[in-house]
Amino acid sequence: MTDYAIYDVFTGSALAGNPLAVVFEADHFSDGQMQAIAREFNLSETVFVLKPGNPAHTARLRIFTSHRELPFAGHPTVGAAVALADRRLGGALPANGIDLVKMLEEQIGQVRCAVRMMQGKAGFAEFDLPKLSRELDVEIEPADIGAALGLDPHEIGFENHRVSLWSAGVPFVLVPVHDLAAAAKAECNAAEWERVAPMGDGQLAFAYVYCRGGVNHSASFHARMFAPGDGMPEDPATGSAVAALSGAIHHFDGLPEGNHALVIEQGVEMGRPSLIHLHIDCAGTEVSHVRIGGEAVRIAEGKLLI
Repeated sequence: MTDYAIYDVFTGSALAGNPLAVVFEADHFSDGQMQAIAREFNLSETVFVLKPGNPAHTARLRIFTSHRELPFAGHPTVGAAVALADRRLGGALPANGIDLVKMLEEQIGQVRCAVRMMQGKAGFAEFDLPKLSRELDVEIEPADIGAALGLDPHEIGFENHRVSLWSAGVPFVLVPVHDLAAAAKAECNAAEWERVAPMGDGQLAFAYVYCRGGVNHSASFHARMFAPGDGMPEDPATGSAVAALSGAIHHFDGLPEGNHALVIEQGVEMGRPSLIHLHIDCAGTEVSHVRIGGEAVRIAEGKLLI
């Protein structure tokens, strides 16, 4: 039997954010079994915790959607970091909380996570982006992208933000729209998206629609993510998309030197509101460091009887 837990990630409230299955001590599962278990949970992602290759590290993670394995994803990283802290501490927390550092091994590379655990509060984890976002040089026809998302040409773009392809390990077509109404209108046609979406980093890019502001007063940007070909008609919180977005924000907004703290709101239209914390550090005119973080709440636990 193998322990597992379900966490809602990028939220401090149960039954919001992005649900994640965390399977502990999963070294005995084959690749095929991991994929089958992820299909059984049928969540956007399931993360399997294995022994690290380097004994000085905390764990090795393998991340699966219901269709395939991913090299990196944000909400499994945040959720697994909090879950490992929960499992280690067993609820025994000092009155003023505790700070932990987790070094996680993922296919994309080593991911350093800082975790904050407080009594009576959701755990918070923040990780250093293992690869900075970069723009991929491909031909994109904004009208075709918009049509696949049910958007009119006049609804696409704001200020100098334009449709572009970015990746920090997972590629996303970033689609800026005028306002919250345009974002709410978006709906991805799976067949049309597969026809018009570009390839990036060896896979079909996902769609990430965003605008400034948000329903939550703290939000810098409001976003929606669509990946119908990967079993996700829509995803309530996508750390890898925010990782990609960090490059576009720096590029289009011309961020000056210093630290820029932003909050990305996602999942509102799905009834699962999420808040993703993004920190972009700029040295001169270049991005030097990016961190992504959020809260995670355990809502269930159990055992796999296999």
